[in-house]
Amino acid sequence: MTVMTSREFNQDSSGAKKAAADGPVFITDRGKPSHVLLTIEEYTALKKTKPSIVDLLSMHDVADIEFDPPKLDELGAKPVDFS
Repeated sequence: MTVMTSREFNQDSSGAKKAAADGPVFITDRGKPSHVLLTIEEYTALKKTKPSIVDLLSMHDVADIEFDPPKLDELGAKPVDFS
């Protein structure tokens, strides 16, 4: 991890690009991180859309799966009396 001040970045942007090849370069402004320089490969990997939980749980070939769960009365379950 490389850290540069805004002034250092402005004076040596080519050095910052070289450092970004080894990992993110954090650029600070008044001592606080304000920007991050990444290679396009790192940025693309971060930006890649990850499947949502809905995508992960969806079944594309659902017609090929037989699913016949037992009915509650077959399991011996009795209705609950909430009165």
